[in-house]
Amino acid sequence: MSCTVEKIGGTSIANTGAIVKNVLIGGRRGDDLYNRIFVVSAYAGMTDLLLEHKKSGAPGVFSLFAGAGNKWAWTEALSAVSAAMEKKNAEIFAGEPEQDEADSFARERIEDVRNCLIDLHRLCAYGQFRLDENLSTVKEVLCALGEAHSAFNTALLLRQRGVRAVFVDLTGWRDELAPPLEARMEAALANIDLSRELPIVSGYASCPQGLVRQFGRGYTEVTFARLAALAGAREAIIHKEFHLSSADPKLVGKHKVRKIGATNYDVADQLSNMGMEAVHPKAAKTLRQAGIPLRVKNTFDPQDEGTVISADYMPKAPRADIITGMKGIYSLEVFDQDMVGEKGYDVAILDALTRHSIRIVSKCSNANTITHFVEGSRKALKRAAADIERALPGATVSATRVAIVSVIGANIDISGITAEALGALHSAGVKLSGLQQVSRKTDIQAVIAEEDFDTAIRTLHAALVEEGARPRIRERREQAAA
Repeated sequence: MSCTVEKIGGTSIANTGAIVKNVLIGGRRGDDLYNRIFVVSAYAGMTDLLLEHKKSGAPGVFSLFAGAGNKWAWTEALSAVSAAMEKKNAEIFAGEPEQDEADSFARERIEDVRNCLIDLHRLCAYGQFRLDENLSTVKEVLCALGEAHSAFNTALLLRQRGVRAVFVDLTGWRDELAPPLEARMEAALANIDLSRELPIVSGYASCPQGLVRQFGRGYTEVTFARLAALAGAREAIIHKEFHLSSADPKLVGKHKVRKIGATNYDVADQLSNMGMEAVHPKAAKTLRQAGIPLRVKNTFDPQDEGTVISADYMPKAPRADIITGMKGIYSLEVFDQDMVGEKGYDVAILDALTRHSIRIVSKCSNANTITHFVEGSRKALKRAAADIERALPGATVSATRVAIVSVIGANIDISGITAEALGALHSAGVKLSGLQQVSRKTDIQAVIAEEDFDTAIRTLHAALVEEGARPRIRERREQAAA
């Protein structure tokens, strides 16, 4: 029997009791425990301490190390990480002998990293060595700590319960070699018998190109997908703390949302673009090309089969599946009366956005205006705008903070759905700044003011998805199904 490769997210792995009861062991006994490979994220909040807080931006070890302030503040932050790891160990092992083993593992890794960073600081005191040239490697080293900690603990916890679990360390710790990612994975799994051993794999994997450098904080899912493709898994499974649903239940109400039972990778890509990642887009690409279906399951609802994402899924009748969106993005408008007829005019714009690491969410244009809806900091946006105006002297560049709401589905080719969406938003008092729908019929994007975001999500969900959806759209869905 071919194996499954399964990834456990940070919030799920942090809830030790639930993850053991619902995922790792559950009702399994004997051989049923095996023919699975688990890739684990760092415990929730640990990567925030190691890098910086994902939402608030509060500095972690990396931010303090890279910053221009107190050059030794990072050592205190690293000690705080060590304390957080030992606190988690105490929570999991509660004074059992395994707690000492877990503490020793964490302390050894932490002190190795501390010594490495102190040596780097000393080295960069010489003019020939520059700290900024090594910061991306520092980030890789720090990320590795979080996933190594959780994977080691999980394997230890399972062995404590009689499961033949194996800690598989892909972080490259004390490794003098630098093999390609797949070669590292092959070597790590070479001597493991999947039929009688359960690999617990670190979500961070060392490779010459750097996973964090390439994929940001979505690197764990990339490791998971590459491992699934390498193993020829029959299915890839992600365990999250929620169901993949038709909207945020906190926003529209738990009783109103609908779980998405099946969809395709096209929808997964649209969700990623809106910041609602069912799976990292690069991980989705790997799984799709390998022909491996992805199942997204709720850790805390183990009896539910979850959502299956596959390459060839198409609903029997067209429908809107998910209403989601993004706040905190900018409409970057470049107007130039002389743009019309010019080929390749937007090259300078794209170069500036790339140079300042600004992500493009969407784009539209007409004869003399190109508008990119982008995600990035205000500082980066100002620098990019200045670069664009220097490169295009006749252009006027403006930036406005907006939000985008999106209607997404594997097939939303329902006659009048766009008009229905517009009518619903108008009736709710939501003013549109823009609207677009591409020919693939997988999404409709509406650009609105940030303060209207919650209202727009609730309105579109009620009009297009819920059981009590407007009669006209319900009738069209029924006609399409017939």
